[in-house]
Amino acid sequence: MTTDLATGTPDHTGSVRTVLVSSVIGTTVEWYDFFLYSTAAGVVFDKLFFPAENAFVGTMLSFVTFFVGFVARPIGGVLFGHIGDRIGRKRTLVTTMVLMGLATAVMGVLPTYQQVGVAAPLLLVLLRLFQGLAIGGEWAGAVLMAVEYAPEGRRGRYGAWPQIGLALGLGLGTGLFALLSNTLDDRQFLAYGWRIAFGLSLVLVVVGLVIRLKVGETPAFERMRRSQGTARVPFVELFADRVRRRNTVLGLLSRWAEGAAFNTWAVFFISYATGTLKLPRNDVLLQVLLAAIVLTVLIIACGRLVDRWGARRMYTMGAIVYALAVYPAFAAFQTRDPVLIGVVLVLVLGVVHAGLSTPQGTLYAQLSPVRLRYTGMSFVYQFSGIYASGLTPLVVTALLAAGGGSPWLACAYLVLTGIVGAAATAMLRRRDLYSAG
Repeated sequence: MTTDLATGTPDHTGSVRTVLVSSVIGTTVEWYDFFLYSTAAGVVFDKLFFPAENAFVGTMLSFVTFFVGFVARPIGGVLFGHIGDRIGRKRTLVTTMVLMGLATAVMGVLPTYQQVGVAAPLLLVLLRLFQGLAIGGEWAGAVLMAVEYAPEGRRGRYGAWPQIGLALGLGLGTGLFALLSNTLDDRQFLAYGWRIAFGLSLVLVVVGLVIRLKVGETPAFERMRRSQGTARVPFVELFADRVRRRNTVLGLLSRWAEGAAFNTWAVFFISYATGTLKLPRNDVLLQVLLAAIVLTVLIIACGRLVDRWGARRMYTMGAIVYALAVYPAFAAFQTRDPVLIGVVLVLVLGVVHAGLSTPQGTLYAQLSPVRLRYTGMSFVYQFSGIYASGLTPLVVTALLAAGGGSPWLACAYLVLTGIVGAAATAMLRRRDLYSAG
């Protein structure tokens, strides 16, 4: 492949397709592994690794280990962000994919609490930490591979493609769990069925690596390295300028909306629907799978809207719609009508969430200049993941218990996250945003 370094536009459309396919498959593998854990946390790990007489305690302990991955993510973001800004995007992404795949595959062969006692949850937490480190460096690099290859006027639709990996990863994980759950009885599923899904991670990693190794470094990074040189300590330089500090803080606050929304509908909902609402596990997994399919299609379609409306405006609108949808969604859940619940889940996770997820990559790429962008994007997305994503299932579960099973306290919290996310995004000033290319 050759590239016009003056414009940053690839010369061959085939090369661009390889870049986009690489970004999608890479993020799909990473999110498959990461959210496979979240699905297992709600239906398997609380029984096998955290047995407790009180089901609430077992579920909370399982979600605590889910949260551990989010604590590791900003560390991985800073570590791999530094490497990505110093050495390049491609090498960093190869490393994160291998690390994630190995951690997930080893989870699939871990002994249970009944077999080795407390060593089982400790090993699970350690591997979850490795997952967090890997995903901490993956997302920003995958987005940058797409955005920094994109021609002018198409960065919104290019930046949307890596977001498809999030929906596909969720769909693959829940879909495979649903298939195994439907094929095997409960005893077989808990004994070995869930392990099959984790073992398949190695196959996905090999496929992803084959494609990712074909992609060259981004034109924007090569131009920057030739003209300016790389930053010595990107994380320090990120906070050395008032504009970059302001962009980073507002980015952290804006992320609260998307992180809370996704982890409510895609993570907490599974445990809530199977536990509190007593819906069949397989039906719930299929509902999440259908919502993930709709989300995938809409992300592709909405990429053009990002180029037309702007990432900042579209994300703000998405956060507002999410906040407005929270109370009606939980009101529908209270009916325990499986058809109505399925329709509502598709609307909030498949349709509404597309308005948050699609513009996110392009928006956060504009918060920092090229020489600090990998670190800046990783820090905003991954540090915010602690409170916006990782804590959400814990907070919502605790508020549900505090309300005596009533979801309205939890709803108030979720509405707050939408309001904060919308306000912070609206406060980003156009003159302070950098070109995403």
